[in-house]
Amino acid sequence: MVASASVEAFALMCHDMLMNGPPGSGKSMLAARLPSILPPLTPRELLDISMIQSVAGELKDGALSNRRPFRQPHHSASMAALVGGGLGARPGEVSLAHGGVLFLDELPEFAPQVLDSLRQPMETGEVMIARANHRVTYPARFQLVAAMNPCRCGQGLEPGYACRRGPNERCMAQYQARISGPMLDRIDLRIEVPAVTAADLILPPPAEGSREAAARVAAARTLQTTRYAARALPAATTNATCPATLIEEVASPDAEGTALIRQAAESMRLSARGFHRTLRVARTLADLDGEAQVRRLHLAEALSYRGRGDASAAAA
Repeated sequence: MVASASVEAFALMCHDMLMNGPPGSGKSMLAARLPSILPPLTPRELLDISMIQSVAGELKDGALSNRRPFRQPHHSASMAALVGGGLGARPGEVSLAHGGVLFLDELPEFAPQVLDSLRQPMETGEVMIARANHRVTYPARFQLVAAMNPCRCGQGLEPGYACRRGPNERCMAQYQARISGPMLDRIDLRIEVPAVTAADLILPPPAEGSREAAARVAAARTLQTTRYAARALPAATTNATCPATLIEEVASPDAEGTALIRQAAESMRLSARGFHRTLRVARTLADLDGEAQVRRLHLAEALSYRGRGDASAAAA
């Protein structure tokens, strides 16, 4: 699978992503290919993942794997299945996806309370399960990759299409309103995936494939590992997971970038979380470009990914 767009590359630096597009546009296929350009597992990550799989009874024949997890629960999954619980307080999908990708297809079809249960592990990287006879904390540092249609019928963005439920904008707003604002605020990248036409299928393949994208991701991850190791942080620390006070230091923009982020914070009404997440994405963009300084260009691109979808949310 070719992963030529820069979005697919830096999304794999542990930034959460939501893909919005009509049915058949390739959202699920893109998500399934994303682990192919993730950096290799570190020994510590391999140990943590193996222990979780062992507790869950999913370590087949005691064999270890160096592949990052890719979990894809159905949208009918219960809260216990997603975050853990049940008999013996077993780990859920968020813990089984630790160190890898948790892919939620048809995101608005998940029960709202089930989706909101992800908010705490997305922030802390762990989940605590408390039951009458059990109290256990599992690691849950996963990368959320979600996909959704623009509306329930899926064709709300098609030119000339008239939704039977009313105006297209209202149909899309009502469908997307099933995802809470605090949940959306935790998603760094909101990407529109256009429909694929028959003409697109006969075009020559892009010059960059998964191997080239994986090399760029690995180089950027090396920069991050060196940066945070110098500050005595764990080896698995990335721009997406480092402390908020530190990201303000390492992602301090130039003068033009500072003016842009200040203006955007007011016009887009960024929360404190949204401000820091924008800095994290901009820092990753600069790392992918091999630049030490975060510039206006990086911040503008980071803000464009965060701003998509806000209009529909407001309309709801």
